[in-house]
Amino acid sequence: MDAPDRGGVTAGRSAQEWPVGDRKPSGDPTFAIAFGGGGARGLSHIHVIEALDELGIRPAAVSGSSIGAIMGAGMAAGMPGRDIHDYARQILGRRAEVAARMWRARPGTFSEMVSGGVGFTQFNVERILRSFLPEAIPDRFDDLVIPLNVTATDFYSHCQTVFDHGDLYTALAASAAIPAVFRPVRHEGRILVDGGISNPVPFDLLEGKADILIAIDVIGAPTEGSRGRPRPNSLDLMFGASQIMMQSIIALKLQQTRPQIMLRPPVSHFRVLDFLKIERVMAETVSIKDELKEAISAAVERFHKTDEIA
Repeated sequence: MDAPDRGGVTAGRSAQEWPVGDRKPSGDPTFAIAFGGGGARGLSHIHVIEALDELGIRPAAVSGSSIGAIMGAGMAAGMPGRDIHDYARQILGRRAEVAARMWRARPGTFSEMVSGGVGFTQFNVERILRSFLPEAIPDRFDDLVIPLNVTATDFYSHCQTVFDHGDLYTALAASAAIPAVFRPVRHEGRILVDGGISNPVPFDLLEGKADILIAIDVIGAPTEGSRGRPRPNSLDLMFGASQIMMQSIIALKLQQTRPQIMLRPPVSHFRVLDFLKIERVMAETVSIKDELKEAISAAVERFHKTDEIA
């Protein structure tokens, strides 16, 4: 795979130019957080945002891939975790509401419908996002209250593309364009697909942006299930192979650099499109809140000890 293209389709301020948030007068460390991709498994990111809110931590910078970019956009827009949680439950907890919003996101013309093939691939990802996401998420990066990096994958250039300014929904749509599920996004002559393919947990984009870097991996891995070794269907094989590939990318990245905190909620037995199982996902991953709080406490203690030695 080619080296990440950090300039991507943007041409203004790069991620490297974001200043690290000023430390508080008490000398407390600053934080940055990377939210990984994983489809419905990324609903567990909401617990992470709530935990940071409860600790009074506002990150100096945020990055995200796929569902992580969407959750990161909510946080970067200034939405409290509790509001994100309530909104997600109100929408995804009701099948009729999901069906109605999907209907509103349907292709506008027959030619648009047939151009994307049959099934989910006929849907425009940006239209779906605009149908489902809260009004609190602005149209443009400039209106966010926290700097945000959104990753996508340039299909023909075989590399990562990073958005950090301009149209936010185009960036989120490109980042969430899961191959074989949603139509790829065409932008400035490029074909862009799921950001998780090239950078599943983009913590490397936040190096130097804060004292303590947090990374949340919700990729998961194929599981055998409850009945021995079931024969996976073709969809399971496709998504499972993607999970293995993305975990390999993360492992290679960790050999080069490691965030101070990296956590993995227990999400492997959920599928990428299990959004209607929001109650189960949230109930079975709530432990990540205490895990994160304990990890932050330990990281802050290490930071102060290092500061004293220096």
